[in-house]
Amino acid sequence: MRLGKLRQEQFPRDERFEMSKIALGNESLVGSLTPSNKKSYKLTNRIQEGKIPLYSVVFNSIDARFFNCFVSAGGNGINLYNCLEDGGISSLHSYTDEDKEESFYTVSWACGVEGNPFVAAGGVKGIIRVLNVNDKIIHKTLVGHGDSVNEIKTHHMKPQLVLSTSKDESVRLWNVETGICILIFAGTAGHRYEVVSVDFHPHDEHRFVSCGMDTTIKIWSMKEFWTYVDKSFTWKDDPSKFPTKFVQFPVFTTSVHTNYVDCNRWFGDFILSKSVENEILLWEPQLIDNSPGEGTSDVLLRYPIPNCNLWFIKFSCDLSLNYLSIGNQKGKIYVWDLKSCPPVLVTVLSHSLSKSVIRQTAMSTNGNTIIAASEDGTIWRWDAVTK
Repeated sequence: MRLGKLRQEQFPRDERFEMSKIALGNESLVGSLTPSNKKSYKLTNRIQEGKIPLYSVVFNSIDARFFNCFVSAGGNGINLYNCLEDGGISSLHSYTDEDKEESFYTVSWACGVEGNPFVAAGGVKGIIRVLNVNDKIIHKTLVGHGDSVNEIKTHHMKPQLVLSTSKDESVRLWNVETGICILIFAGTAGHRYEVVSVDFHPHDEHRFVSCGMDTTIKIWSMKEFWTYVDKSFTWKDDPSKFPTKFVQFPVFTTSVHTNYVDCNRWFGDFILSKSVENEILLWEPQLIDNSPGEGTSDVLLRYPIPNCNLWFIKFSCDLSLNYLSIGNQKGKIYVWDLKSCPPVLVTVLSHSLSKSVIRQTAMSTNGNTIIAASEDGTIWRWDAVTK
């Protein structure tokens, strides 16, 4: 299957959920672990890729014609699939890295300026491979990180731009079309341990949030340095000669967790974040005008996730931010309703053969399909039951 030209569309801004207008006092609300069963899912397929742990799985949320396509990563392999309407999963393409010691931890969809679909993957070697899905060849190899890459995220409005987080304590902004490293976020007020997760703001193209093993969550702004982004598209010289800019000061830093923070996502102007403390938090960053780096954070909601205190388990949401899904160490998947206050657990998905750690889930754009990547090399597909 050949993927056509990608449509560049903005991640939709959610205007329905105004948590800041709910009078919560000083105490956050904790969700009940009794499933509401307001939405049911059934197991429709599973694929055993091999014995190698799978760390990442992501749906294509960039091109509406290919919303049913997803990619998985683990070991030195990347596999692209298509979800069929009958519950089946068809293989589109498999890529095996030439370095047998590579172990991919993260993968993300992206695209070139002409709309060519790309997949960017990184892992233990600290190198990011950008695969041209149409031509089935490596488009670019991005070299710069000094240690393993933990997560890659694509810009919603400019899908040629990706952020990567690393064990080297930095976040880097890349142009996957030109192979240029544009900005490096590290230094004086940067992270002091591995950076594990990152996410672009859904409607402010200049902002993103990062978190890591130093327990901090930081909000960064690229607005002041956007000329470097523009220059990366027209640069004709060697990419290594590009005047990459270091950004050492975030606009906000907080610690709402007391341990490693391994996943964070924007929810409008609020943030969902997860540590190794068996729960996901929804909180509001309150920045202080004219005081960069300062501010407060109010934890509003808590989503309990039993048996989820292992590092590097990541959650996902559907495109409209109606639902959140996350796996745990026992092979179960918890699905939460993000539009309910207090939090409502939709359902818990389990199967007698699913006993291994689920490192990451991927929710389809409408939330009706959930793909889970397991540490035992299995891909699980769950589909919503039509009532």
